[in-house]
Amino acid sequence: MNTVLRTENLNKFFYDPIEFKVLKNIEFEVKKGEFLSMIGKSGSGKSTLLYILSTMDNDYSGSLFIDNELVTGLSKDKMAEIRNEKIGFVFQFHYLLSEFSCLQNVMIPALKLGRLSVKDIEAKAYEKLEILGLKDQALKPASKLSGGQQQRVAIARALINDPIIIMGDEPTGNLDSNNTRLVFDMFQHLTRSYGQTIISVTHDDDFAKKSDRIIEMKDGEIVKY
Repeated sequence: MNTVLRTENLNKFFYDPIEFKVLKNIEFEVKKGEFLSMIGKSGSGKSTLLYILSTMDNDYSGSLFIDNELVTGLSKDKMAEIRNEKIGFVFQFHYLLSEFSCLQNVMIPALKLGRLSVKDIEAKAYEKLEILGLKDQALKPASKLSGGQQQRVAIARALINDPIIIMGDEPTGNLDSNNTRLVFDMFQHLTRSYGQTIISVTHDDDFAKKSDRIIEMKDGEIVKY
């Protein structure tokens, strides 16, 4: 399998109120189609690491490779381009625009990327909603959907640009057990049927145990790989 993400000797410091090393010599790689969960207690560094992996934080030392390209040290514009094209995001809260339809919400990242016509983006958005079992809800305002459905719309939105990696920051943290299971099943379906790579930070041990691999962090270090 191809390696889609790799880190070499990642270190990060916080300086306020005092100097504190929050990530220590982080090295690992992620293969295409892998469903990886990152776990650890609050303050372990997992969310900080996720934001570096997603290129949203570039204040660190060491090297980050995405799709075999060194992204460390690139300009902000180039970094944003890579982020928009190659990474999809699913957060704890869905961050949908409530007055927009599900379809319109899913289309937003592709419209921002600007590589397809509006007509082609709309067709693609329908396709992603169908994968998530929500094509029949496409024209409904996002505010009219259940919490679980809204999170699935958020996953469809993350998929719209065909990213090589989806990154989740507590993607089931705001859901009940039934919807957590549905979202997990959807992630698993995406990896097994479509070869989608997923990296997710979670506090849910059951979610983590069912994923392909767990990276456990403690005090800024990887203690289980």
